[in-house]
Amino acid sequence: MSPPNSNPVIVLVRPQLGENIGKAARAMLNFGLTEMRLVAPRDGWPNPSAGPAASGADIVLEQARVYDSVADAVADCAHVHATTVRKRGVTKPVLTPEQAAGEMASMAGRHAILFGPERSGLETDDVALARTIVTVPINPEFGSLNLAQAVILLSYEWSKSQHSDGGMMAQPTSEEILPPAPQQELDGMIAQLEGMLEPCGYFRPESRATATRRTLRTMLTKPAWNHLEIRTMRGVLSALAKGPRQDG
Repeated sequence: MSPPNSNPVIVLVRPQLGENIGKAARAMLNFGLTEMRLVAPRDGWPNPSAGPAASGADIVLEQARVYDSVADAVADCAHVHATTVRKRGVTKPVLTPEQAAGEMASMAGRHAILFGPERSGLETDDVALARTIVTVPINPEFGSLNLAQAVILLSYEWSKSQHSDGGMMAQPTSEEILPPAPQQELDGMIAQLEGMLEPCGYFRPESRATATRRTLRTMLTKPAWNHLEIRTMRGVLSALAKGPRQDG
């Protein structure tokens, strides 16, 4: 994992709504990014609407710094990446988020990622300051990402490049998968079911009984039941065999 001061800086250029700033902060912190810089936010800063939208990502908002221009916001960064859906007349290398994350991981110096205003995106002069353009491959019939979505895409790709071995990022906790039950338990369940089906005439005619039993066994062995599943199923069969409960 990279040291904190090598993490990319998220720069929101002329953001319009406090809610969107808060949602972007939430997206950042999900993937371990905490440094947000704001360039001329429309409604000033701090913005009371940002906190609730951040859903607990207060550290990002508390440390956010405000700048008058994009140039000032990225002055200490060696590499600047502009996110935009089109080149806007500026010739720059164009990268996917994954490729950009690879550069951030391999190239020394601070990296900044620019995100434009919600309504119009980055202006040509903003993009001109960048070394690369980052474009998300997207449906050409509907290329509409909101600010937080764009931030989370870049943050996620950066996180993947840093934590390929697990690192500080964690998968949601999953239940332990039990091993398949021993054959003896499976045979017991099948025998119990066959014993219930026999009086019902399920295996008639006699000429088809062997094939029917084989098909039933094949079907019941496919799920690789564990011992809890077999115990549950045998409980179901026992309840069915007893018939309806006679409650007093």
